[in-house]
Amino acid sequence: MRPLPTLPILCCLCLSAGAQDAYINSVDRWHAERMARLQAEDGWLSLIGRDWLSPGVNTLGSAPGSTVLLPDWAVPAKAGEFILEGVTVRFRPFPGCGILLNGRPAGEALLTSDAEGKPDILQAGRVRFYVIRRGSQVGIRIKDPEAPTRKAFRGVPRYPVDPSWRVEAEFLPYPTPQVRAIPTVLGTSESMTVPGLLKFKVGGREVTLEPVVEDPEHPELFLIFKDATSAHGTYPAGRFLYADMPKDGKVILDFNRAVNPPCAFTLFATCPLPPKPNQLAIAIAAGEKDPGLH
Repeated sequence: MRPLPTLPILCCLCLSAGAQDAYINSVDRWHAERMARLQAEDGWLSLIGRDWLSPGVNTLGSAPGSTVLLPDWAVPAKAGEFILEGVTVRFRPFPGCGILLNGRPAGEALLTSDAEGKPDILQAGRVRFYVIRRGSQVGIRIKDPEAPTRKAFRGVPRYPVDPSWRVEAEFLPYPTPQVRAIPTVLGTSESMTVPGLLKFKVGGREVTLEPVVEDPEHPELFLIFKDATSAHGTYPAGRFLYADMPKDGKVILDFNRAVNPPCAFTLFATCPLPPKPNQLAIAIAAGEKDPGLH
């Protein structure tokens, strides 16, 4: 299917010529900062593995068949064990493994996962790894600053910044926040809270999107969407957009800041996918394009 032609925004926030230049420069600076975060030593491009744990004992080492497999230059054949009980992970290092826990020689310890805030970091040489939790699944995410994906990265293509894609949407709150089952690339679903509906117009057509709120303690609107450019210039699985919480019933949606999900850069991410209400027939020719990495 060919993407539909891009329609002009009728509800854009009009800017003077000078303000447009300042706005374009601000988006360019924001994009440069995003590229720096992607390329950071612990950014998404450094991922080299993601191994799921099973209940009970899970082996760690460089020996073939290890549950959590690390390079042989980083750890011995048998370096330790992860013991999974429910969603709780206990790490038991073997003598002489050389593994650090939060910068100090590791001893047996219960590990904090990313679902509980900042995770405990294990380190073997330059490789860092930590516990992640996705619903009932618990695993180990592995990063290497020398990962080929990071070393070969040359940036992300994007559409030219167009101020007309910075739009004002009406926020229509639900009487009570709704819980949606959001699909993921893992073939599972994750429960997320939807506070209401965003409504705006593109070329005279009314468009709606459902945002979610990931962290109630640090609230912001998170939109997981795809449109007619998906697989026709932008990443096939969709894109992400963040926005401030509603103010006076309005929300600014800046599609020039639409970004690729982490799974566009690595096979080891666990991204949510656009729910049906956020799969749009229109083309949003703004923001990041498909990086074409896999």
